[in-house]
Amino acid sequence: MPILEFKNVSKTYNNVTKALTDISFSINSGEFVAIIGPSGSGKSTILRCINRLVDATQGGIIFDEFDVCHANKNEIRQIRKKVGMIFQHYNLVERLSVIENVLHGRLGHKSTISGIIGRYTEPEKEQAFQILEKLGLTEQAYKRCDELSGGQKQRVGIARSLMQEPNLILCDEPIASLDPSTSKVIMDHLSNINKTMGITCILNLHQVDVALKYAGRIIGLTSGKIVYDGPPNQLLKSTIHEIYQSNEGELITDVA
Repeated sequence: MPILEFKNVSKTYNNVTKALTDISFSINSGEFVAIIGPSGSGKSTILRCINRLVDATQGGIIFDEFDVCHANKNEIRQIRKKVGMIFQHYNLVERLSVIENVLHGRLGHKSTISGIIGRYTEPEKEQAFQILEKLGLTEQAYKRCDELSGGQKQRVGIARSLMQEPNLILCDEPIASLDPSTSKVIMDHLSNINKTMGITCILNLHQVDVALKYAGRIIGLTSGKIVYDGPPNQLLKSTIHEIYQSNEGELITDVA
């Protein structure tokens, strides 16, 4: 059974701007999927519809047996507990330490009071340090996040996501702000998490070469419509040009 299904989903902003038009696809547990397309193609809208940061205008979304589009507040909370989110600009609390930001990944599992006062169990703290070690961040554990490099901040974002113990991780342009060598580190970590932990990953990417190298499946979007959905080795150059409407400047950013 798929972990995620989009059924004829459309999204229109302000009754004017069509972000998605009749999108349908399903993703099985354990897949590593890259969504590619130019700016404004609807990539981010797809991710935000999954965790109800935005509401689909039409159609249906099923995640882990939840009817996302009709979920009530408690169900949305349950959905978000199971969906990790990694952002282009990290979305960390910069004044707090690395370990505090990572522990924030447990907030969805706690009562409001426990979350406000930052009450975490010893097993949770041990888990956080284990994740930091896995991501090579042990020495940065007590540094403030505003002291970190971009790549380190993104690894903190990944660690925070893993603390949720998610079934699905959504990555919204996770390497767009990073240099090629740092991008490779981030992509290697995400790929390793997918392979060793079996967590389904969906990534929005501009860089076609990165998608071709890492993804097991590519979904190509143009103007809110799916142009391609299949394995990397069947993605033709002509289809890439169709996706990007011959905007070759979007196509390549090396990850050496």
